[in-house]
Amino acid sequence: MDIEHVNPPELHTNPAFSQGVLVRGDHDVLYVGGQNGTDASGDIVAGGIGPQTEQAMRNVLAVLAAAGADQSNVVRLAILLVEGQSFQEGFEAAMPVWGQHATAITGAQVAALARPDALVEVEAVAAIPRG
Repeated sequence: MDIEHVNPPELHTNPAFSQGVLVRGDHDVLYVGGQNGTDASGDIVAGGIGPQTEQAMRNVLAVLAAAGADQSNVVRLAILLVEGQSFQEGFEAAMPVWGQHATAITGAQVAALARPDALVEVEAVAAIPRG
């Protein structure tokens, strides 16, 4: 088994974590680390839960693309919202970006995220066929 850290150039980099981790074996499994609504410089986008969720989903898509995958390869999403934020508003902002790609999903409200100015964090797991 080989492990490859996936850090696309259009996302903020940090030596403490990877944006994604690709596990290569008989098939490839990509674990996309929690994505906040950050731009390429690492700044949280303005406008609240809608724009942050849209950007977080775009960041997930960037990690998927860097590993040769897309939404159709995602087998699980986890979406964490800070308490008091609207899942409906976040969902409505995410759908034009994500599209109709059914997957197992977990949604949870949390007291806070590691980044105090973030309102949402999205994780994904993708299974990528070889060849």
